[in-house]
Amino acid sequence: MRAMWKGSVSFGLVSIPVKMYGATSTHDISFRQVRRSDGSRVKYKRVAEADGEVVEYSEIAKGYELPDGRMIILTDEDMEQLPLPTKKTVEVLEFVPLDQVDPILYNKSYYLEPDSNAGLKPYLLLREALESSEMVAVVKVTIGTREQMATIRVRDGVLTMSTLLWADEIRKPEFGFLGEDLELRPQEIKMAQSLVASMEGDFDPSEYADEYESALDELVEAKLEGNEVVSPAVGEGDEKDNVVDLMAALQASIDRARKGEGAGEAADEAEKTPAKKSASKKAAKKAPTKKAAAKKSTAKKSTAKKAAKKAS
Repeated sequence: MRAMWKGSVSFGLVSIPVKMYGATSTHDISFRQVRRSDGSRVKYKRVAEADGEVVEYSEIAKGYELPDGRMIILTDEDMEQLPLPTKKTVEVLEFVPLDQVDPILYNKSYYLEPDSNAGLKPYLLLREALESSEMVAVVKVTIGTREQMATIRVRDGVLTMSTLLWADEIRKPEFGFLGEDLELRPQEIKMAQSLVASMEGDFDPSEYADEYESALDELVEAKLEGNEVVSPAVGEGDEKDNVVDLMAALQASIDRARKGEGAGEAADEAEKTPAKKSASKKAAKKAPTKKAAAKKSTAKKSTAKKAAKKAS
């Protein structure tokens, strides 16, 4: 893991230099938006509403819109002038029982590691104090440009910091049924309680799995096995045009050769790609042998599979 933040935990006169690491990661498969017909990636441009011109990233600033539609422009320099006393220091505000922190407040979790040998002893002392008291430390910390409230507790011998939402970020459940006075019969309550008791157990998150992701993995694998893979068409402005187009031409030749079709038809297919005509025709005429084609196909499947798994 790579540290994403360095600073110190401060409580009283004690300061503990620490490094912060992300404690969690998601295993979602991400997708790119592409054109259905050829798999070409769909790109987005930042366009100014006033004149339709493309805006470079360096020219973009934060805008705070007033009720009347006027805009207050805030630059990076403006934002840097704002006071952030917790930018490099995790300030301990108080220690509270863990059960007093409503789980709805939790946002993201991070591991804290002592940043030096000098910080190891106070780190261990804070860990021991938290474990023996069964308390959590309520702190303030700045991650990025946002000051957040958080808790520090001990998990697997490591100080773990979990950021919290602010109280005013929790929505109130204002639903109509809350005002209804519906009487529940004692036997109904008893049956519900019996059902809960019959399903009682000890929570172990490792016993559960993401069935949707597993099904998605199988779907991608099936398409790879069926060679349902396309080489996305690339625009003229891309520096990799010639390489991609040549690969597309070669793949077209391989596909034609597999089906027992002539080299002339393979060349026709290759010419449909934006590559130079000479390169396309040359690739079509030199269609690989069956042995080379099989080897090429296997390598392509392996590459495509790795790309899908990494979810680029």
